[in-house]
Amino acid sequence: MALLATACGGSGGGSSATPEDFSYLSVTENTTVKTALTTMSKGECKAANDALPLKVETVPQASLDQKLQLLAGQNALPVQFAAGNAPALTQQLAKSGKVADLEKELKSLGVLGQLEPAAVSTIKALYGGKLEVLPYEYNIEGIFYNKKVFAENGLKVPGTWEELVSAAAKLESKGVQPFSASGQQGWPLTRLISGYLYRSLGPDALQKVADGKAKLTDPEYVKAAEEIAALGKKGYFGKGVGSIDYDTAMNQFLTGKAAMFYMGSWALANISDDKQNKVGVDDVGFMPFPAVSGGKGSVDQYPSNVGLGITLSAKSFDKKTGDWVSCIAKNYGATALKDHGSISGFKVNTEVKDANQVTTQVRDTISSSKQNVLWFEALFSTKATTVSQTNAAGLVAGSMSPEKFMQTVQDALAAQ
Repeated sequence: MALLATACGGSGGGSSATPEDFSYLSVTENTTVKTALTTMSKGECKAANDALPLKVETVPQASLDQKLQLLAGQNALPVQFAAGNAPALTQQLAKSGKVADLEKELKSLGVLGQLEPAAVSTIKALYGGKLEVLPYEYNIEGIFYNKKVFAENGLKVPGTWEELVSAAAKLESKGVQPFSASGQQGWPLTRLISGYLYRSLGPDALQKVADGKAKLTDPEYVKAAEEIAALGKKGYFGKGVGSIDYDTAMNQFLTGKAAMFYMGSWALANISDDKQNKVGVDDVGFMPFPAVSGGKGSVDQYPSNVGLGITLSAKSFDKKTGDWVSCIAKNYGATALKDHGSISGFKVNTEVKDANQVTTQVRDTISSSKQNVLWFEALFSTKATTVSQTNAAGLVAGSMSPEKFMQTVQDALAAQ
C-alpha cells in the first residue's frame, strides 16, 4: 500500500478535473457490466455517451489492486473503476478523498431511490456504513445443482450438511464428481468455510472475529475448515482443484462433469447462455447452503454481495459524469436482466420476463430472504484476503492442515 500512502499525502485527491471520456476500468473476468454499458451507450444513454464517450480498459482481477494503487499514486484514477478485491482498499481510497461520495451525488441527481434497499444495506455493511460503490450486481450465494444427475441417482435436495456430504459420497461412488470449484482463485473454497461458520455459529460469526471477540483459531472455527478439508480429502472436488481456474470450474458444471457448484447468482449469466450451458437451463436448480445440526444459523440467511463493486473518482465527477450515472441508475437493472439474465442492485423500471426458471427462483429467493450475511474475507484486510485465498487450495489438497490454515489467516489479520 506504499504507493497509496504516498498518494494520500499529496494534493489533488479530491480536486476537480474535467474528464475527456467516461473511462471505465474493469476486470477481464467480468464481461457483463462492460457489455451492458456498451449497449446502453448506443441506446438509452446515447446522449450521455455523445457528450462523454465510454472507454473501457480491463485488467485481470488478480492484478486489480496493484493497478488501483499505482493509479492512485499517480493521481490518475479513471472516472469509474472496479473497486478493490477487498473493501479495505476502497475505504482507504475514500479516506484519501479519491472516491466520490455516492450517496450525496445520487441524492443530488435524484436517483438514489433507483438502488434496491437491500443492495444499499449490503454495501454499507461492507464499507463502514457508507455507500462507496454502485451495485452493478446484487448476488446471493448458494449451490447450483444438476437436477437430472440428482434424479438419476435418487437424490433429494440436501437440507443439512450431513445430507450434503452423504449425497456427495453417493455421487462419488457412482463415478460422478460431486463439486466443481476453482482452487486457483481460492475464494470459491473459502466461501464454503464461511457457509459452514454461518450455519454453525450464527450470522455474527465473522463479525466477532473482526471485533476481536473470537479468533479463527478457536476450535469451533477450525471445525469449519476441517469439514471443507474433508471434502477435498475424499476427492469430492475432483483432481487438481488447485490448478483449476474460474472458467474451467464453471465449464465443468455447465457441461455436466460435476453435479454441484457453489457460486453466486452472477453465474446466472453463464447458466442462461445456451452456448456455455450444455446441461440445459431447465436442469439447473438452486439451493441454500445446508443447515448444520444444532447450529445457530438458518438456511434463509443468504450470503450476499454486490459482486465486484464499481465506484467513481471524486475528482472527475462533473455534470457529464452525473448524466451518465443518472442514466445507469435508471436503466442498468432492466438492461442487465433482459440481455444477460443478470440481477443487479438497481431497480428494474420496465417489465422484463425472466430468462428461465432458475433466474425466477433466485429472484424470488432474494425477495424472501429475511437476513443476509457476508463472506469469509468480507471484513478482512487486503493482506489477510490474499493469504486466505492463496492457501485455500492447499487446505483442500491436504498440503496444509485446517489448524495451520486458520492460524495463517489469523496471523495475517493480527498484522493489519
